[in-house]
Amino acid sequence: MSNVVHVSTTEFQGAVLDSKEPVLVDFWAEWCGPCKMIAPALDELADAYQGRAKIVKVNVDEQRDLAIKYHVRSIPYLVVFKDGEKVGEQVGAVGKAQLAGLLDKALA
Repeated sequence: MSNVVHVSTTEFQGAVLDSKEPVLVDFWAEWCGPCKMIAPALDELADAYQGRAKIVKVNVDEQRDLAIKYHVRSIPYLVVFKDGEKVGEQVGAVGKAQLAGLLDKALA
């Protein structure tokens, strides 16, 4: 069972902005090939960082208002939030090590 959490607009505030730990948000869509390519790495990171950071997915087709609010122009678009503020971002598919680097920077 994956520790990656799928959130909607109504859950975003509590799951991401009010989180006590850093949150890596993956803005993605079902039709996005690169989004599917990085999904296994995100699953592994969710397990590896359990208790220290969270991985959250937002489907941009279903949660358009969040995609607009966070200016999602290309997916996958990965944003790290800490204490409700955006502290890091990555556009496009990257390796697990780069994604871990985003989280490590937020945890430092």
